[in-house]
Amino acid sequence: MAEQALPMLGTPLAAGRVQFGTDGIRGRVGSVITPALALQVGYWCGRVLPPQGPIVLGSDSRSSGPMLLAALAAGLTAAGRDVLELGLCPTPAVPGAIRALGAAGGLMVSASHNPPHDNGIKVFGSGGAKLGRAEQAAIEAGLCGPSPDLEAVPANGCLTRRPDLLEAYRERLLASVAGTRLDGCRVVLDLCWGSATSCGEAVFRELGAAVTVLHGEPDGARINQGCGSTHLEPLRAAVLEQGAAMGFAFDGDADRMLAVDGRGRVVDGDQILYLWGQALLAEGALPGNRIVATVMSNLGFERAWQARGGVLERTAVGDQHVHAAMEELGAALGGEQSGHILSARHGMSGDGLLTALQVASLVQGRGGSLADWLDSSFAPYPQKLVNVTVPNRERRCAWEACGPLREAVEQAEAAMAGCGRVLVRSSGTEPLLRVMVEAADQADVDHWSSHLAALADQHLNAV
Repeated sequence: MAEQALPMLGTPLAAGRVQFGTDGIRGRVGSVITPALALQVGYWCGRVLPPQGPIVLGSDSRSSGPMLLAALAAGLTAAGRDVLELGLCPTPAVPGAIRALGAAGGLMVSASHNPPHDNGIKVFGSGGAKLGRAEQAAIEAGLCGPSPDLEAVPANGCLTRRPDLLEAYRERLLASVAGTRLDGCRVVLDLCWGSATSCGEAVFRELGAAVTVLHGEPDGARINQGCGSTHLEPLRAAVLEQGAAMGFAFDGDADRMLAVDGRGRVVDGDQILYLWGQALLAEGALPGNRIVATVMSNLGFERAWQARGGVLERTAVGDQHVHAAMEELGAALGGEQSGHILSARHGMSGDGLLTALQVASLVQGRGGSLADWLDSSFAPYPQKLVNVTVPNRERRCAWEACGPLREAVEQAEAAMAGCGRVLVRSSGTEPLLRVMVEAADQADVDHWSSHLAALADQHLNAV
């Protein structure tokens, strides 16, 4: 019976101790993310995910990954599930394998862009999308104690290692560019010591690109450290030094990407959506001229896209919200400023390597350069994001209850009079309150972002 299995799985967790954030369960290894937690998460995922089909497991390069993979596999097999383990892989390889095999779901062990001492667990359903809130709540309820309506586990499952599934992912990447070659194109790749090291260099070389690689080996102790999509300085320097046409930087699990053009200018997710959107529009492949983005996307992007007759739909932060809106609206393209880009044509999974290949092949097909492409793009409004550390989760999530901060936000928006905006939100993955201000005037951005961040620190961290 399920109740008999629970002692093996350890003591049920206190209600509310572990919850899904904007991208799975994530935190410090040893305090939040432990083998005991992974064992229970695996078990309850095995009970909540659809009963038919295997469950796929993958991981990035973090040193804690093998420990957590073993615990997840133990929990899943204890729940009677067969498990297919990919090993080191980009996150999008997991939903790709789910769809290709008709699997019941999958789990990815990664903390994305977080530092090496963190780790996390992302959970995907049978269609390859990240779990909805109802399934997340069922897993959270299971973690806090036995659920009376669950059936008994029939038998233990089996673990099979399937690194060959990564080759199938690599083939899907190559097929996504529909025969376009990158012969002679000089490209720099910052693989971030992470998941992109599994096949990033290989796919670009197979398409004929002349590749320079930074941070190109899997190294769990250095993943995201001063490199990758959150630290673009090494990529920019290498592109300029090599005289490369473009450079691409990935985060730890390679589900997002930011680029640098040949002049060293950053090409973020908003720019990618705008430029890729124009290409799809020219093909007649962008239903309703619609792009789905989040509340973080730049106001300059929105107004430029509207000026072209386009529609920009905004969602809450998190690629699962973008995914849901794209499905509901029948949109072909969506994503986040941070570099998560979702394409309906290519499986609706945030995939940094696929996005990089699409950008490179679109540029190559036009016969120009990424710099030329960026010159034809929109002028972003000045924007500043300040992260304020607020360890108290209750205060952080309920920041609007802080009168002085709420009133200051209203004052800032009134002062900018429609030429700017303020966004304050609690991070779903870190103990941070994110304060973002953008406006036509840089002075307004600097003043209000500093003022609001100071107020947040003063009042939300008051003893």
